[in-house]
Amino acid sequence: MIRTLVVDDDFRVGQIHSDYVRRVPGFDVVGRAVSVAEALVAVRAQEPDLLLLDIFLPDGSGLDILRRLSQDQGDTRPDALVITADHDISSVRAAMKLGAVGYLVKPFGAPDLAERLLAYRRLSDRVDALSRTATTDQADVDALFSAARPPAALRIPAKGHSAPTLGAIHQALRDSRGSLSAAEAAEATGVSRATAQRYLSYLVKEGTVRLELRYGTNGRPEHLYRLAR
Repeated sequence: MIRTLVVDDDFRVGQIHSDYVRRVPGFDVVGRAVSVAEALVAVRAQEPDLLLLDIFLPDGSGLDILRRLSQDQGDTRPDALVITADHDISSVRAAMKLGAVGYLVKPFGAPDLAERLLAYRRLSDRVDALSRTATTDQADVDALFSAARPPAALRIPAKGHSAPTLGAIHQALRDSRGSLSAAEAAEATGVSRATAQRYLSYLVKEGTVRLELRYGTNGRPEHLYRLAR
């Protein structure tokens, strides 16, 4: 689980964002903070992996938190996804320079946050995998940087499709490095086979996934799915 700390000075908004995070597979909310001071204490106490970080706080800026953590913890500080109503380019540039992994402008909905969180999870998983190897090549580096970006085809799911489920199915296909059946996708994501089949069919229609047929001894083809190149 990716341990997440939500930092927002509006208690109600912080609760909504916490609920959004809990809906995304692989994420857990370990605490909330409403100020710079509270956030710094919570980081030491909870040791989160990721901050959902507002910029406008009553005792300073969320960017001050990143500066302070960079000084105190260096490379071991938690990652940060900035979530704020501040769309000034200077704030965006400052967040980038301070190492924020994303910048999401309020107001936004659960699907918008979910796709950023799923992209972050892909990045985290790939970093963990590469850290177990002695060297990397250019393909590994390219994959690492592309993992942080939400797949374009998943940004606006069709009505009746959940962004977290869609992202989980897509991630299962990425992790397989090959083909998956609907049953295998269901097992990997924890959804029913019928649900996996419905989402896979949607991804095929969108051109993100390719359908393949594999014929067995009984002559009936098995439907397999792999990411389209």
